[in-house]
Amino acid sequence: MRESRFREHFWSTDLTSTVGYDNIIQHLNDGRKNCKEFEDFLKERAIIEEKYGKELINLSKKKPCGQTELHTLKRSLDVFKQQIDNVGQSHIQLAQTFREEAKKMEDFREKQKLHRKKIELVMEAIHKNRNLQYKKTMEAKRLYEQRCRDKDEAEQAVHRNANLVTQKQQEKLFLKLAQTKSALEDSDRSYQQNIAALEKIREEWQKEHIKACEFFETQECERISYFRSALWLHTNQLSQDCVQNDEKYEDIRKSLEMCSVEKDIDFFVNLRKTGSLAPAPVVYENYYNAQRNATPVRSPAPVPISRRGPLPPPASGPDDPDYVTVDGYSLIHH
Repeated sequence: MRESRFREHFWSTDLTSTVGYDNIIQHLNDGRKNCKEFEDFLKERAIIEEKYGKELINLSKKKPCGQTELHTLKRSLDVFKQQIDNVGQSHIQLAQTFREEAKKMEDFREKQKLHRKKIELVMEAIHKNRNLQYKKTMEAKRLYEQRCRDKDEAEQAVHRNANLVTQKQQEKLFLKLAQTKSALEDSDRSYQQNIAALEKIREEWQKEHIKACEFFETQECERISYFRSALWLHTNQLSQDCVQNDEKYEDIRKSLEMCSVEKDIDFFVNLRKTGSLAPAPVVYENYYNAQRNATPVRSPAPVPISRRGPLPPPASGPDDPDYVTVDGYSLIHH
């Protein structure tokens, strides 16, 4: 099946019509608008990514998240917060990437616009010249046809009045006929000259139209290809960002695999333990039973108060000499 091409399918039987050319230009303008829309989309997406990244970083740094956890779970939480911060950073980097891609799209769009403008100026000029010459040609044709009618009427007047008018009147009729023939020849010559000029302009316009169609088709192919590649690249960037973020999340999962419930319990016990003995139960005590079963306690005998202390035991036994000395006192033994 033969492929469609601009140069083959954007003509009109009306010489002054620009409907085919206008359709192409409108399509190119729509394509440029579509590129601008995607460019704006990338810029808006960059704003969203940057805002999201900054909020993630702010969240990971300022929002408490298990700050009193201990041992292995604490280490996992530290990895978790660090990787969330890293994810935020990656979103900020992705936002910058989107801005760069938007700038490339803008440059491509403006480059195409600049190149296309040159062709459009040429075509606008040749359309104007063609339409002007067509208008002059149609005016020359109208005048030529009028001169033909004038000449026919003059001839009919001569034949109709050949035997009914005087010699002088016949001379006037022949003079008028000669004048109409001369005017017809001038208008015919002018008409043919205008036709020739129009044909020359038509051929020039046709060549330029074909060149413009080929240029516009090439440009449109480039635009579609570039737009497609830009979308493909954008999708790959999103996919790559997801893969990189999943690698960060995988680090969190690996850290959680190292988290041990038993180790964290043992760590807490060793860190905060207070003892192994529980308090004894508190028993019921009947007040009256306690009173009846109580044993009276005797008071100790009072100790006599004397000015001297008690007599100390003698230092000597009864078989010693007649006296003994106790703390410097002499005692006579009888």
